[in-house]
Amino acid sequence: MGATVGVGAMVTGIEPSGQILGATVRGIDLAKPLSDANFGTLLQALGRHGVLRFPDQKLEAVELRDFSRRFGRIQATLAGRHHEPGMPEVGYLSNIIENGEPIGITDAGQDWHTDMSYNATIGFVNVLYAVKVPRRDGQVLGATMFANTQAAYEELAPELKARLADKTATHDFNKFWEKMRTRPGSYREPLSPEQRRRRPPSVHPIFLTHPITGRRVLYCNPGYAIRINELDEAESDRVLETLFAHQLQPKYQYTHRWTEGDVLMWDHVGTLHNAVADYGPDEHRLMKRCQVMADRIFDPAFVRESLMAASPAGATSR
Repeated sequence: MGATVGVGAMVTGIEPSGQILGATVRGIDLAKPLSDANFGTLLQALGRHGVLRFPDQKLEAVELRDFSRRFGRIQATLAGRHHEPGMPEVGYLSNIIENGEPIGITDAGQDWHTDMSYNATIGFVNVLYAVKVPRRDGQVLGATMFANTQAAYEELAPELKARLADKTATHDFNKFWEKMRTRPGSYREPLSPEQRRRRPPSVHPIFLTHPITGRRVLYCNPGYAIRINELDEAESDRVLETLFAHQLQPKYQYTHRWTEGDVLMWDHVGTLHNAVADYGPDEHRLMKRCQVMADRIFDPAFVRESLMAASPAGATSR
């Protein structure tokens, strides 16, 4: 796990939101190296709460990157731009225009989806750092909504669980990309053949076992899932619409409203999300993002060792 025992301050508390997802983590400075005890505590909290907020952080891009990659390999940006200079692992999500061009991806995540489900190695977590948050008349704009896919699986109709138990879905990066391209004012060009080669479709079971909690998860999101492979096309379309509508019921949803200095980390296996585009071009938003792959988290020995190191005090939810 790395020689990080005793490094940095300990997590002093994890405060649940009281909703179906979400908790605030207290007492940790993410600019400092992450100890094994804190890492285990955060891993445990991710399984329990799905979305973790770290308020009042002050991070350089390298510190955001280093914190994020404790959880797995970071996916670099596809287009080779909209990232921290010299650091493609730290992407920019922003509507700020400089020299006639946006400094970041202007429309990132603006519909329900699960990042990196289109990869053969799926996504584990996103880590976003809020640098600039839009406001209008004192009201915070640009919230991020989440849905709990562990809870969605549990309440899925038993006959549908049985029918889809051994089924798989194809996930395609181009589906969400093309949907964003249809939005008014989109800066997106069609994916080039090389970009399509670098983001080919992938196939995953519709139901996964969460690597931290051991609970079953509905892993079939409306942003990227295009086909249930074992069904004919018409039936696949009908079942996908049923699954999409089920997991997006309000009872499974949680909304985070940002403040500058927030770092938000969420679990892609147990949630899907949607960035709310309720702000205008002159209401500036800037987030720095790391997208972390699930290249370690499905190793049971890695999870077991990490959770054993968790701090009992830090892991206590209040």
